[in-house]
Amino acid sequence: MRLSQFHLRTEKETPAEAELTSHKLMLRTGMIRKLAAGLYAWSPLGLRVLRKVEGIVREEMNRAGAIEMALPLIQPKELWEETGRWEKFGNQLLKIQDRKEQEYCFSPTAEEAVTEFARNELTSYKQLPINLYQISTKFRDEIRPRFGVMRAREFLMKDAYSFHLDDDSLHAEYRNMYDTYTRIFTRLGLKFRAVAADTGAIGGSASHEFQVLADSGEDATVFSDGSDYAANVELAEAVSPGPRGTATEALRDIDTPTQKTCEDVAALMGIPLQRTAKSVAIVGSDADGNDQFVLALVRGDHMINEIKLAKLAGLGEYRLATEAEILDHLGSEPGFLGPLNAKKPIRVIADRTVAAMSDFVVGANKPGFHIAGVNWGRDLPEPEVADIRNVVAGDPSPDGKGVLQIARGIEVGHVFALGRKYSEAMKCTVLDANGKPVNPAMGCYGVGVSRIVAAAIEQNHDDAGIIWPEAMAPWSVAVCVINPKNDPAVAAAAQALHDELQQRGIDVVLDDRGLRPGAMFADMELIGIPHRVVVSERGLAAGQFEYRHRRAAEAESLDRDALLARLGA
Repeated sequence: MRLSQFHLRTEKETPAEAELTSHKLMLRTGMIRKLAAGLYAWSPLGLRVLRKVEGIVREEMNRAGAIEMALPLIQPKELWEETGRWEKFGNQLLKIQDRKEQEYCFSPTAEEAVTEFARNELTSYKQLPINLYQISTKFRDEIRPRFGVMRAREFLMKDAYSFHLDDDSLHAEYRNMYDTYTRIFTRLGLKFRAVAADTGAIGGSASHEFQVLADSGEDATVFSDGSDYAANVELAEAVSPGPRGTATEALRDIDTPTQKTCEDVAALMGIPLQRTAKSVAIVGSDADGNDQFVLALVRGDHMINEIKLAKLAGLGEYRLATEAEILDHLGSEPGFLGPLNAKKPIRVIADRTVAAMSDFVVGANKPGFHIAGVNWGRDLPEPEVADIRNVVAGDPSPDGKGVLQIARGIEVGHVFALGRKYSEAMKCTVLDANGKPVNPAMGCYGVGVSRIVAAAIEQNHDDAGIIWPEAMAPWSVAVCVINPKNDPAVAAAAQALHDELQQRGIDVVLDDRGLRPGAMFADMELIGIPHRVVVSERGLAAGQFEYRHRRAAEAESLDRDALLARLGA
């Protein structure tokens, strides 16, 4: 391919609206152009990268035995009402009406649509297991689309759905997809981790996220330095610290007139923050469905994990308590709350770490005061104990091997074992070997194809621009010709090299635009071509080509055979 016959428009200046490196570089290279908030046009350059990713995803899905299909982007309201997600999915679901005032949505995912297909097409256990996938546009009405295609409203996604007669078959396919994703991200040349994750709005019994490791990642990935344990921070278990220490201090009030945070109280008292306990007032429901006031306690230097908290009995739909509710139950304003001296009966849930504390400090439920020397059993009844905090670096690994470390990651893939949530809700059945109708178990497996492009840039760039992993690069090799219009011999030699590389199966582009060397080389570095070959009059006279790998500090001179060997031709 000749760049003189291709659309390539790069920018020198960094766009003001871009925050992440990937967004800046995708705009500077001209890979994407903004149409509206969260909506982007993919240029010919960007599309080449997108199709490279899509091709590897498709090859590996086919290799794994999945079957490609296509479902509509626009889906009827009735299907989503069957599963209860028309309302539950929230404002991310973009809803529309047609001329007959029938309601539809733009598909953010396709569990309902594929289950509708299955309940009409699958009738017998003999048709199972089956894994159906598509690579198609999805739409989620993000409240604040940002970071370019990293969090766009419209995006390209590979979503697959499997159907199984029993759980053993589902678990086997879950493992198959886990291994398939591992091959996909390995082939794409990305550094990644598969981490245990919460099932979230999709639902199900098991879930793993595939995270591309990058400092700019929104997600915190937790992993052990002594084993293969890895999990999303929302799911990572914080183990109990061990037996509780003996009480040695007397219970006493501490005057804290303006100190409302654990940090300020600890500083005033001259004690470690780890000796304080933070009280979070929430409202859940009791066994009869009535409001129940709950005080959740975590150590002063720890953070409440909302996902873990919501999994406890009665807290599935919890909310923060209002100031009026706090005053009614505890008799104090926020900032001085604690589990002692409550005005009304309350439910107290202590994180495992707090449950193991002795002689600790909490709010006194009295404005301007905290209480020190607090001990369970002596001053307070033994609490309800649960893991309700985020893990921190240095915590022991839940598998007993090593300690936990935390890295940032970008989610690019997710596998779910859905079970029968959707097949039961939508009355999808097949006949088993005894002729009895049963609901098939389902799995769900997604890859963010367009997001992978941005994630790869976040992981692979320098001050000059993108450094593509070879499998994702728009072209593997750029043949750059110096002064092609004024030197026919140089132009002919460059064209001959381009043609030979192409015949040898190498994805190559000829930069024959006639730019000055500095501008031409800057473009090739910016768009991240892995291999650059320069054809010049001086080089031809010496029988040499100037070669430079995108990650190399300096160029080198190679003869034809050495060059072909270096390029794997």
